[in-house]
Amino acid sequence: MKRTLIVAAVAALGTSAALAQSSVTVFGRVNTTVEYQKDVAVDGKQTVLQNNASRLGFKGTEDLGGGLKADFFLEHRFNSDTGTTNGDFWSGDSWVGLSGGFGNLRAGRLTSAAYYATADYVSLHNHDTGTSEDKLYTYLSSNKNTISYQTPNFGGFVGEISQSAGEGVDEAKVLNLAGNYDAGPLHLGFGYERQAETKSNQFAIRALYELGAFTFGGYYQRSDVKEVGFGKRNAFRLSGMYTMGASEFHVNVGMADDWDDTDDSKATQWTLGYNYNLSKRTKVYAFYTAVDNKSNVSYGTSAGFGKDPSSFALGVRHNF
Repeated sequence: MKRTLIVAAVAALGTSAALAQSSVTVFGRVNTTVEYQKDVAVDGKQTVLQNNASRLGFKGTEDLGGGLKADFFLEHRFNSDTGTTNGDFWSGDSWVGLSGGFGNLRAGRLTSAAYYATADYVSLHNHDTGTSEDKLYTYLSSNKNTISYQTPNFGGFVGEISQSAGEGVDEAKVLNLAGNYDAGPLHLGFGYERQAETKSNQFAIRALYELGAFTFGGYYQRSDVKEVGFGKRNAFRLSGMYTMGASEFHVNVGMADDWDDTDDSKATQWTLGYNYNLSKRTKVYAFYTAVDNKSNVSYGTSAGFGKDPSSFALGVRHNF
């Protein structure tokens, strides 16, 4: 009898929680490849099982009435190849906020809106993850301790401004501005970041156009990193996708100029990819990616300056 009462009480609590929370969604991605790599993690060649930003998340919203909602988002990143945690436990985004006709306010750990509006948007073949991710884009945001405001949709345009608090040695105060404009097949974006302490900054613009089975995209970035060995630099990336039934054919190429303060710091990255959609949530895919580093840079490799990393991969990606 006592056990029955306890079970009933727990069930009642669970029901109350469900009623209080309008909706909670569990989501995630398991994305793993088998790769033959050269000069990526080590000097030389090796065959590895590679995680590609696998994740498990929870997101939800509660209707507070009058058009006001409370929202939350928690995303855990894990290594699908080893089962271990990838850095901080909530190393994706983790925030709570309010939304309504005014737009939305969020506070917590937030990935750079400038990055989402530019580089991430045109990385079509594998969601800008793993060894084929964009190795040349300049990141300035730490993601942590950030407050963000996003506008309502004004005729296809949505703007966002955020500011990080800069708490701790490794967390600079970063102002982040971004905008996205969607008009049918045309999608435009811009992003700007500025570090308060160093006055380093970066600005990028992006365009993507859908033309039947073809999709074309690209971005241009101007960086000014005020640290020894850097300075100003231009970078751009072009990407294309052709769809035929369940098949997707991908190509993209990126180039980065010399940093003003360092000779022989140019680099080029190119990727060829093929995806086959087994369902709306599951793909099998293959890609070949390579970076050509000049003698004083090491984009995409921990094997040393001037190394040219490359990888051929076969993988499965499942979203849930």
